[in-house]
Amino acid sequence: MTTTLVAGCLLLATGCGSATPQERPLSKAPGAPVTSASVATTTPPDAKPKPVKPTGDALNTRKVRWTKAKAVSKGHKVQLRWWSGVEPCTVLDRVKVKETRKRVTITLYEGTSPKAKGVSCIMMAVEKTTTVKLKAPVGKRKIVDGAKS
Repeated sequence: MTTTLVAGCLLLATGCGSATPQERPLSKAPGAPVTSASVATTTPPDAKPKPVKPTGDALNTRKVRWTKAKAVSKGHKVQLRWWSGVEPCTVLDRVKVKETRKRVTITLYEGTSPKAKGVSCIMMAVEKTTTVKLKAPVGKRKIVDGAKS
């Protein structure tokens, strides 16, 4: 019994400290608190972002920053990427596009789906993508994240 208990404790102790460097949280200084901004995120090389479309019915919506914007379809569309939560707990509600002569400002709004009532939500990051259509090609205009302002 004692041997089994000791072996089990050793197994647990070894498993707890075996995170790879990519999975360990990064902190700026020893003893500094770990925040969501300081946790390393890794994506397998073959993983692609999950394509999503706005639902239009999300609750508690908020602006979300995107990480990458790329003009596609000869500049008539913009493909956006961002990190988000899992569905139905976090869904894309809508995308607001404001076009001027010098800028294309794109704002993503996320919230919780009404279908998430009574669902347990896990804290897991998912890279998502959506494509928005523009009134005029991007051309030399700057693409700006509306959630940053």
